[in-house]
Amino acid sequence: MYFFRGDVHKLFLSVKDAKNSRSIKQLKEVEEIKSFYESLDRTTLQLLYYRMIKEQNGMGAIPIFVTAIPWLLFLFSSKIQDVLFRNGNLIWAIFVTLYLILLTVSVVFHFRERAWAAFHIEVINDILHDRVKSE
Repeated sequence: MYFFRGDVHKLFLSVKDAKNSRSIKQLKEVEEIKSFYESLDRTTLQLLYYRMIKEQNGMGAIPIFVTAIPWLLFLFSSKIQDVLFRNGNLIWAIFVTLYLILLTVSVVFHFRERAWAAFHIEVINDILHDRVKSE
């Protein structure tokens, strides 16, 4: 069942098994991002934070796209049926396959982008809170 575990559990296992946790690629990446944000001044960090909140809340285009296409197709359903099912062709199977692939890719992309946005926002938020405490 290891295959069905999430990335967080896989990261936990790699940290647990590693001799040196600093050598893990994912942790190096986080450390690089955090050190970059720590090198920025407070005003720039706050502006980045605001922009990232905007981006995180504005990533609704893909879910709208995913839900709008079936309604658009419904509007033109009789014409689409004529084209897709004409003469027993398998054009409909190609169409459905492409649509499902596009749907899957866009949903995965959407949630991956939301996760990265949340990650960056949390890092910036922690740095800003640490700076407020130290002042």
